[in-house]
Amino acid sequence: MEDHLHDHYCHLNRRHFLSKMGLGIGSLALGSMLSCNRGGNSVTDAPPSLGGILDAPHFAPKAKRIIYLFQSGGPSQLDLFDYKPLLTKMHGEELPASVRMGQRLTGMTAYQKTKPLASSIYDFKQHGRSGAWVSNLMPHTAKIVDDLCFIKTMHTEAINHDPAITFFQTGSQQPGRPSIGSWLSYGLGSSNKNLPSFIVLLSRGAQRPQPIYSRLWGNGFLASLHQGVQFRAGSNPVLHLQNPNGISAASRREVLDKLAQLNQMRMNEFGDPEIQSRIAQYEMAYRMQTSVPEAMDISDEPESTFELYGPESRKPGTYAANCILARRLAERNTKFIQLYHLGWDQHSNLPRELSSQCRDTDQASAALVTDLKRRGLLDDTLVVWGGEFGRTNYSQGSLTPDNYGRDHHPRCFTIWMAGGGVKPGMSFGQTDEFGYNIAENPVHVHDFQATLLHLMGIDHEKLTYKHQGRYYRLTDVHGHLVKDILA
Repeated sequence: MEDHLHDHYCHLNRRHFLSKMGLGIGSLALGSMLSCNRGGNSVTDAPPSLGGILDAPHFAPKAKRIIYLFQSGGPSQLDLFDYKPLLTKMHGEELPASVRMGQRLTGMTAYQKTKPLASSIYDFKQHGRSGAWVSNLMPHTAKIVDDLCFIKTMHTEAINHDPAITFFQTGSQQPGRPSIGSWLSYGLGSSNKNLPSFIVLLSRGAQRPQPIYSRLWGNGFLASLHQGVQFRAGSNPVLHLQNPNGISAASRREVLDKLAQLNQMRMNEFGDPEIQSRIAQYEMAYRMQTSVPEAMDISDEPESTFELYGPESRKPGTYAANCILARRLAERNTKFIQLYHLGWDQHSNLPRELSSQCRDTDQASAALVTDLKRRGLLDDTLVVWGGEFGRTNYSQGSLTPDNYGRDHHPRCFTIWMAGGGVKPGMSFGQTDEFGYNIAENPVHVHDFQATLLHLMGIDHEKLTYKHQGRYYRLTDVHGHLVKDILA
C-alpha cells in the first residue's frame, strides 16, 4: 500500500496539484458543460481519435487539405512578382524619408549611411488573361498565373527570421504555441488512419540557409498526437519506424497490445490524456510501417511526372522530389502537408543566389499546381507559396550595376495561393510605387491564418484550447477573414 501511495504522489506535479486544488463542487457542473461543448470547442482535453475535437466543421469547407510551400528566408517580391517601374527611374537614389517614415529596420541596415534604391535587374512581363506581373526568374509560374491568387500586401510585425517564421506557423512570435497543422489535426483529425494528419518535408538551396527548428511543426500545449511528423529523404523516412532485426510483425503486434493494456491501466489510475496520445501514436506507428514506404516510393511514377516536375525530381530530398511526395500525400488525404525550402535570405549576391533558388523551386511549384489540377484535386486542395517577410527596395551594402542585396522587409510582401476555394487569376492588394508600404487592402498574418482555417471549414474564433487558465487560438485575439479572395 505504501509503495502504491508513493508512486501516486511522485506523479503529482506542481501544475497537476494546483489544478486539483481549484476543483470544488462547481467543477461538476463545469465538467458537464465542457463535455457538451464539442461543437463550440472550448474543450481542454480531447480524446485522441481520428475525428478531432469538432463533431463536424463549423461550415462547409472549400478545401479538404493544405499543401504549404514555405520559402524560408524571405523571397524578394520586388524581383519576382511586384513590378515597380519607379525604382528603375530612381535607381541609386536615396530612399526618401517620407516613404520610410521612421519605420523599424534590422541592425544590418539601420546604421547604413545611405540606402540607395535598387531596381530589379530582371525583366517583368504580364502573363495570362489576368495580366499578372512575373519576372523572367519564374517562367513556369508565369504559365499558371490564371490558376493563382497573388496577395501583394502581406505584412507582419516580425523583422527577423526566427520570430517571423514562428509567427507565420503558430500565430505568435514566441515559441511554444501549436502550429497551423497541429490546430487542424486537433480540430478536424485525420482523413487517413494509416498516415499522420500533419507531415513535414524539408529541402534546402545551395546558399547558406537560416536554420529551421522542429518546434515550427510542434504541438505546443496540444496533445503530442497533433505534432507534425517529419518525413526524411532516403530509405528510412521516419526514424525508428521499422522493426529491429529479428522482430516479426506478429511479435511487434503482441508487444503493442500488451503495452496498450499497461498504458490503459495507467490512464485509468491517473487520468492523464497524454497517455491516450501515447497509445494512439504507437498504433499509428505500427500502421505506418506499411503505409509510409508505399507513399514515399516514387518509382511507380510515370516518366511524364518527372518531366513535369523537372530534372531534380528524381533526387530524394530535393524540393522537386518533395513536391511529388506532397501530391502523393494529398492523394492519400493527408490533412496538412508542409514543405520548407531553405535559402531565400539574399542580403548580398542577390542576382546569383536568387536565380539559384528559383531554379530549385519554380518548375516544381508550378508542376504541383498543374498536376493537382489534372487529377481533379486542385478544387479541394489549397496550395500556398510564400515566406516569412519580403525584401527592401534599397540595397544592403554597395550597389553595383549587376550586384546588390536586400534586407528584411516586413511592411509588405507577396505570397500566392491556388485551389481550395480561392479566386484564381487575381492579384489582391497594392503596394505604393516604391514597393515599400501598402497602398490598399492590407493582409496581416493573422488574417491569412483566419482565412486558411475558414477554407477548411473552421471559424478561427471558435477553435480554442484552454491552457494555464486562458483560452488560446491560432489567431490569438486578432484576425479577419479576407473575403475578397474567396471563390
